[in-house]
Order: sequence, then structure tokens, then C-alpha cells
Amino acid sequence: MTISQLNKMRLELRRGALVLAVLSSLKKPHYGYSLRKQLQQSGIDVEEGTLYPLIRRLADQQLLDSQWRHTEGRERRYYQLSAMGKELLQQLTGEWQELTHSVNTLLSENNQ
Repeated sequence: MTISQLNKMRLELRRGALVLAVLSSLKKPHYGYSLRKQLQQSGIDVEEGTLYPLIRRLADQQLLDSQWRHTEGRERRYYQLSAMGKELLQQLTGEWQELTHSVNTLLSENNQ
């Protein structure tokens, strides 16, 4: 397998997990840069060109509420989970836990 193929597979694997990570991080309000920093501190490095369109898409789907705030001398748009976003996060968390349990079982069986 080439490095290019491996990188494509990594991106594919991360795509769905990133949505869940963003939703989980937005239990508390964040503006784009602060969200990116929180994700990085959790070990998820995401490019601005990936994160900002994702935030906009989630907001368009009414999963996020947003409001402009004046902080540190500038206007920033803060995002936080909407009621629908909280419900989706709860459902996706259950799905994620079931999926990771199943995959971990498969991985441990195949390593024996």
C-alpha cells in the first residue's frame, strides 16, 4: 500500500469521527479557532478548510445555534449545540460506542 492510499484511508476513517468530535466539543460555546484548539488538544488535528465548512453545514442542518459576541476586542461567532444537536449527539454516541465495541472485538479476535 502506498502512502497516498494510506492517507486516503485515514481521511475516510476520520471523517465520521470528526462530526462526532465537533458535536461533542460544542456542548459548550466555541468560536472556530477555540474549537480547533480544543480538538487539537484532544489529539484531533483538523485543518481550517475542513472545520469551518463542517461547522456551517451543521448549523445549516439546525444542529448548532450561533450568536455573535464581542470578545477580546473583536466580533466572533460562537456555536453551541441546539436542542436537535444534543439529541443527535446522544444518538450518535450510542451508535459510536456500539460500533467501536464491535470493531474492537474483531480486532482483538484477529490479533490472536
